[in-house]
Amino acid sequence: MGMESTEFRGLIETHQRMVFSIALRVTGEYGVAEEVAQDVFLELFRGADRLDGADHVKFWLRRVTVNKATDSLRRKSRRPEAGADEWIEEQFAPDGAARLDAGIEARLEELLKTLPEAMRVAVVLRHQEEMLPDEIAALLGQPVATVKSNLQRGLQLLRRKAAVTMKEYVR
Repeated sequence: MGMESTEFRGLIETHQRMVFSIALRVTGEYGVAEEVAQDVFLELFRGADRLDGADHVKFWLRRVTVNKATDSLRRKSRRPEAGADEWIEEQFAPDGAARLDAGIEARLEELLKTLPEAMRVAVVLRHQEEMLPDEIAALLGQPVATVKSNLQRGLQLLRRKAAVTMKEYVR
C-alpha cells in the first residue's frame, strides 16, 4: 500500500524546502516548523496515491502545510508563553544569490511573526511562494476579495511596524 520509497524520497527532496519554509514563516519557530513538515510528509506518505500529477501534489502540500502550521499556532496561543522565541535564521536563497543584510532579514522575520494569522499566511504565500491572489484563494478556500484584503492589510501593517522598528532602513 502507498508509494515506492524512492518515489516518496523524490517528493520529499523536491518539496521539503517549500514545506519547511512555509511552516517556519507561519509558525515563526524552527522546532515547530520541523514538526509541521514531518506531519505533512507523513500525511503525504499515507495518501499520496490519491494525488495525481505534480501540480496537485504541490497544491496539496501547500494547503496541508498552511493548515497544520495554523493549527499549531492556535494550540500555542492556548498555552502560556514559554519564554522568548528563538529565531534560527534559515538560508533560503541559493548560494551566491543576493540577499538582504542578515540583520534586516531577521527583523523582517520578527515583524512577520507579529501579523495576525490570516494576514501572515496570505503574505507568506504571495511573497515567498509567489502565488497569485486567486491561487491563494483556491488553496485556502476563501473568496479572492478576502485574500486581497488580508494581503493589503498585512503589508500595510508590516510597513507601519517597520517604520517604527527599523527607522534606519525605512525612508
